[in-house]
Amino acid sequence: YLNGLGEAVGELRRYLLDSIRRDDLSRVEELLAAMDDIYNILVTMDFPDAITSGLRRTTDMVRGILERTRSDLTLVIQQKKLEGKLKTFEDRLR
Repeated sequence: YLNGLGEAVGELRRYLLDSIRRDDLSRVEELLAAMDDIYNILVTMDFPDAITSGLRRTTDMVRGILERTRSDLTLVIQQKKLEGKLKTFEDRLR
């Protein structure tokens, strides 16, 4: 179950990136929060690998996906702000 939950983070990332491509930023913060919640659950499972069947590796993968997604989202948000400011500046020049 926990490994499956970790795999779901990759699907959430794909959904988030698809939303960004469609220029629909309404749910991306919510999706990122869900990914963060899953990571926070997985990181608390401190049992031997023989019991958890590779959960530590899955947790490491989730951390990497989460950080890349957070970085991508931050870049998109900053780019949108820059585009807005450039548009305002362009309108002033006219």
